[in-house]
Amino acid sequence: MFPRRKTGSLLAAFVFIATFWYFYNAPPSIQPYVDNFSGKLKPASTEPEKPLPTTLSSGEKSTAALKRPPSGYYPVESFISIPTGEPVKIAKLQHALETETSDTKAERLERQAAVKASFLHSWTGYKKHAWLKDEVTPVKAGFINSFSGWAATLVDALDTLWMMGLKDEFEDAIKALDEIDFSTTEAEDINVFETTIRYLGGFLGAYDISHQQYPKLLEKATEVGELLYGAFDTPNRMPVTRWKWKKAKLGEKQEASDSTLIAELGSLTLEFTRLSQLTNDPKYFDAIQRISDAIQKAQSHTHLPGMWAVMVNAAQLTFRDSSFTLGGMADSLYEYLPKQHMLLGGLTKQYQEMYELSMEPIKKHIFFKPMTPDNAEILVSGAVRASTTGDGELRVSKEAKGQHLGCFTGGMVGIGAKIFDRPEDLAIARKLVDGCIWAYNHTQTGIMPEIFQMMPCPDKGNCEWNETLWQSTIVGDYPDHSAPDSMTLEEKAKNAMKDQRLPAGFTDIMDRRYILRPEAIESVFIMYRLTGDKALQDAAWRMFNAIEKYTKTDIASAAIKDMTMEEPPKDNRMESFWLAETLKYFYAIFSDPDILDLDEFVL
Repeated sequence: MFPRRKTGSLLAAFVFIATFWYFYNAPPSIQPYVDNFSGKLKPASTEPEKPLPTTLSSGEKSTAALKRPPSGYYPVESFISIPTGEPVKIAKLQHALETETSDTKAERLERQAAVKASFLHSWTGYKKHAWLKDEVTPVKAGFINSFSGWAATLVDALDTLWMMGLKDEFEDAIKALDEIDFSTTEAEDINVFETTIRYLGGFLGAYDISHQQYPKLLEKATEVGELLYGAFDTPNRMPVTRWKWKKAKLGEKQEASDSTLIAELGSLTLEFTRLSQLTNDPKYFDAIQRISDAIQKAQSHTHLPGMWAVMVNAAQLTFRDSSFTLGGMADSLYEYLPKQHMLLGGLTKQYQEMYELSMEPIKKHIFFKPMTPDNAEILVSGAVRASTTGDGELRVSKEAKGQHLGCFTGGMVGIGAKIFDRPEDLAIARKLVDGCIWAYNHTQTGIMPEIFQMMPCPDKGNCEWNETLWQSTIVGDYPDHSAPDSMTLEEKAKNAMKDQRLPAGFTDIMDRRYILRPEAIESVFIMYRLTGDKALQDAAWRMFNAIEKYTKTDIASAAIKDMTMEEPPKDNRMESFWLAETLKYFYAIFSDPDILDLDEFVL
């Protein structure tokens, strides 16, 4: 997370950072996009390429083997500048919370302490078994390096340490940063998106939350930024999101991929913008603004105008994919639009315009109301496949498929409702949050699955629970060919429910894992701060207890493989976002309102 620009001041804060769109015309050349930017590219070098060295040891300093031009093959001639001026007034987000009684305060602090204890348990396990590695393995003590081996958990959790008042642990982590070398890695590829959110975002968030009193954090952030900037050295300045760093450092020319996830392309804005703000170096903002300009230009020319599909040809900037979702592979592109607007102090309307244009098809085609046994007034974020006929008719096939990743939408729509003066959207945001709470509440373990399916209500007409329709759907999806003809539909449905461990209201659970994700509690927290509804704190407490019950190990906390089982088997993974985001939001919802104040922080 990054500091939010407000009228008259820039407040210190921190940031949680926690797909082809296309044009219908023939793939455009690079030049029309360059002309659309306020920054220009220098022409590529026409000199013949020199033979490349054949090897580069992963232990060798990458700068020592640099064979390409110092400024790269496709340098920028003039940079796009960050918007300047007095930030505009942005609507207040945070609700004035009611005064607590002594009993409610005691309960809140008890819950807060339980979350902090959970964090310390996992942090201690990481320190003991995986210090300076990416992740601790929480079932069998050990470690894995899943994100280039630069101590992802340590870096990602820095701002949580500070927020929880764990000053000694924070200081120890700061001292250890000298041992992290971003000039090299054993990994063949560098995931630019993951490196941006976990490392660059981790350093910047910690730098801001600690009131910028640790210069080393900004130094390390700049190291990461400089490393990642090399992935943008392509003909159209679109990044190579799975960057083969060794070949690049040896001088091999690069080109963006023709199969790039839209989230990985469009979700670098916050971190790169904040790095430019802190270093006064415009190149980082320039790098992501070129992406934003290209994305905006494509927005009205996809198969579902207003949205971007899951995949994009980043080399040609064509958007011909037909899959649209706010779930995995697309999620954070949309999430960052209102946040970037706040980070820039509202000095450009671009991100507001992109957000508002996307909300029309999202509300019409993506969000759906499911049929539930309790007739709950909830919404779930689904997915669609879209195409256009020869005569220009839009055809949309909806999928009533929910994802844990999609739970960020409640918080996003709630923030958008406030800052963009869309009061009607606040009710939609609440129903989305309640949809994720419902999915937690109605499973065997009290934990939401990774991916699931429900029955959508008809677009028009009655949406009362229809037991017969639900039974027919389940039996159709899971037919028992050995069942006797005399067996009733109800009996067949009960057998299918038992065999598949399907809770009432779900028609399928395609991915039964829970991998310690933060999206649901993030939106519950945001909605609590927007409304002050204490029922959301109680929902968060139920969620926390269920997660703690089934994921805690002797070492830390572990992802679980099947949340429908009475004793879910544990996976030997604990991703960095468990400490960096999930427990941070659980802690914040039970904290005083000045901890993670939405009017000071861009989450």
